[in-house]
Amino acid sequence: MKRVLLTVFVLLVGVTSAQTQHKMKLNAGIITENLTETKEFYTNVLGFGLSFENEFYLLMHTPDKSSEISFLQPNHPSQKPIFQTPFNGKGVYLTMEVEDVDKVYEDIKSKGVAIEIEIRDEPWGDRHFAIIDPNGIGIDMVTYTKPEE
Repeated sequence: MKRVLLTVFVLLVGVTSAQTQHKMKLNAGIITENLTETKEFYTNVLGFGLSFENEFYLLMHTPDKSSEISFLQPNHPSQKPIFQTPFNGKGVYLTMEVEDVDKVYEDIKSKGVAIEIEIRDEPWGDRHFAIIDPNGIGIDMVTYTKPEE
């Protein structure tokens, strides 16, 4: 009986350990003064939802709730120094894979959003266009296609 219990314990610990090692969720965070503009852009232009909000923090999710991104007010007293310096608007981009990039392009363009890179096909298999959010972050909207041969 002890051997059976030990075997079950080892199996359960092994399964739990394997699940812990492989399950990981990424939530990118941007430190910004533009919380109001950011919330408006991500909800009205991209259709994001609001997962959580307080006076210094936004947690937003994609329309299908599969991914999240957060925005934090800089220099907030509740945060440690590592989370206080505001993003400087350079060196970050987001890629959002969509089912029909042409439809998304027309929708975003109809809302008067400036298109930074017009819709186009790339030889490596992207059909995409790009816009910029209120924080200076480039957003590449893409549908993956078969690469040219």
